[in-house]
Amino acid sequence: MDAPLALYRRYRPERFADVLGQDHVTGPLRQALAGNRVHHAYLFSGPRGCGKTTSARILARALNCEQAPVAEPCGECQSCRDLARDGPGSLDVIEIDAASHGGVDDARELRERASFGPMSSRYKVYIVDEAHMVTPQGFNALLKVVEEPPPHVKFVFATTEPDRVLPTIRSRTHHYPFRLLPPRLLTDYLAEICDREGIAVEPAALPLVVRAGGGSARDTLSVLDQLIGGAGDEGLTYPLATGLLGFTPESLLDEVIDAFAAEDGAAVFQVVDRVVEGGREPRRFVEDLLGRLRDLIVLAHVPAAARDGLLDVSPEQGERLAGQAARFGAADLVRAAEVVATALGEIRGATAPRLLLELMCARVLLPATDDDVAGVQARLDRIERRLAIAGSQAGAAHAAASAQPVEAAHPASTAEPEADKTLRRRDPRPASSADRPDHSESPAATLPAEPITGAAPESAAEPSALTSGPPPESSAGARLGSPDASAVAPPAVPAEGAPLGLIDVRRAWPDVVERTKSARRLAWSLLSQSAQVHALDGRTLTVAFVNAGSRESFARNGCDEVLRQVLIDVLGVDWRVESIVDPSASAASPAAGPAGPPQASTPPDQERAARQPVESGAASTTAASAAATSSPATSSTATSSTAAASTSAASTMGAPSAATATSDGAHVDDPDMEVDGDTQELLTRELGAQVIEEIPHQP
Repeated sequence: MDAPLALYRRYRPERFADVLGQDHVTGPLRQALAGNRVHHAYLFSGPRGCGKTTSARILARALNCEQAPVAEPCGECQSCRDLARDGPGSLDVIEIDAASHGGVDDARELRERASFGPMSSRYKVYIVDEAHMVTPQGFNALLKVVEEPPPHVKFVFATTEPDRVLPTIRSRTHHYPFRLLPPRLLTDYLAEICDREGIAVEPAALPLVVRAGGGSARDTLSVLDQLIGGAGDEGLTYPLATGLLGFTPESLLDEVIDAFAAEDGAAVFQVVDRVVEGGREPRRFVEDLLGRLRDLIVLAHVPAAARDGLLDVSPEQGERLAGQAARFGAADLVRAAEVVATALGEIRGATAPRLLLELMCARVLLPATDDDVAGVQARLDRIERRLAIAGSQAGAAHAAASAQPVEAAHPASTAEPEADKTLRRRDPRPASSADRPDHSESPAATLPAEPITGAAPESAAEPSALTSGPPPESSAGARLGSPDASAVAPPAVPAEGAPLGLIDVRRAWPDVVERTKSARRLAWSLLSQSAQVHALDGRTLTVAFVNAGSRESFARNGCDEVLRQVLIDVLGVDWRVESIVDPSASAASPAAGPAGPPQASTPPDQERAARQPVESGAASTTAASAAATSSPATSSTATSSTAAASTSAASTMGAPSAATATSDGAHVDDPDMEVDGDTQELLTRELGAQVIEEIPHQP
């Protein structure tokens, strides 16, 4: 009983449609055959076993087919049967092995026979295999016949090294480069052949066969034929493939990768000992380890690589590799791959391969041995991973432990006390320059450092209706004026990984406002004196301003974009900033952060003067100053002018006029108001106005 043919001979294609992975070649050839535009000489180049000679035979069958011109041979005529896979061959299709017939005498004999016509076919086709082995003298002897052959002669040169073919010969041919087959295509093809042969095969064994074949269809089928021949009743198994082909088992690679990730030197060197003592080839182990590191690098950048086909692995193996890739940093993986690749070149032909293998593992374990950029980046990757693990654990514990105490210690962040609302309704003025916090220092420096003076002790502990502004409530220590209030203040930014909420933004608001000072001073002035955080809805932060003038100046001058950039720098969030007008908002309110110390109580008549809207206060300041410096005889006149100016400003700005003076004069209990700061600065800060000219009031 005759032995069966080899797989690569039994499954050799007989049509262009059966040639795998060479559509860029077979497509144009089929079009040329169908249109009867076949050239007289072709050059097929590419790696071994990718279909060059097979395509040349199919081209010869199609040229001599009785139904020509056709794109595919019919397979029924005598010429097609003679040139079939198991056919006797044809005298008109001559295959020449240039490795043994590449001399000048062989070229002269070919040139003499080419002048004779074909015996029974349409064309005489010469297939010159390994054409690069033809000597220069032989090519020179063939040059004339290849350049101007008889009408019945066609040449097909097949070679793995087209650069060694004489340039004058290459210039007379149509060059078609063949390519290696992709692994996924070969894997599917091998599974189909195993199904036809009735051989049971484990899915994990086929990728090993493809790797051993190196992309060559013929070599891959030869490897598969060898494994099938040695398979038992259980079929082609993974242990059989690793044993015969010499590949490193996946379990051994998993052990060494896990040991590298854990920086466990003992486990790494135990794996090396098992590789050497088990009789495995060290170079093969290094090559397989480099392939595994390549897969991890791809997974680190493309998490869905196993599903998208970038890696030829099973779904279970893909999940395992993804877990391994997550334990390394990108720079650490790249450096390890570079170290292994360098060792792969050094271990070839080494007299002490075990020593080189152990030195390679030591370099992977100790990035400090490399003083270049790759070593520094690898060390930074390991430090960042350790900090991330420690930070996530500490952040989760801190968030769970401090969630309820923070809510209890800062009720002003979620619900504002009624006393503070009453105070702002009674005194809507912004804090004066003496009351405003100094944001040029750190937020902790804005807390009161001295005991409150000028007021009774009970007024500091309990807000009174006679105070000029609400007491700060950023923390319990700040309310009581404790010198070490900054020590108990909560952090401005939440723990790593926790989403930012309205409470967190309000805590970090002093830092945000301080940062705007270096970005744009106008934005800092408006935010520090007239604004507070109002709401946070998804990715939109709403800021409330005391009056419409400040809000319009904020929006008109592009301060919202400045605030958005500062939020990115300070909190690392890219939010859209919206601004609204809220008369109850105040930069010294608890939502805006720490403020200055509370002021002493004022007389009842000065409290009533403070109830006037802020819009009328700016207009009446100049008149009050003039009245304060005038004689007693003109005092009442200046006071009347002040009241009239206040009434006019209140009616112009739309502010309520219930607290203003009557038309026949000011209230008898209202004292002369003293100017606190520059009027021009006040108008610019609060209303966004620009003073063109100031007309002094004459007594």
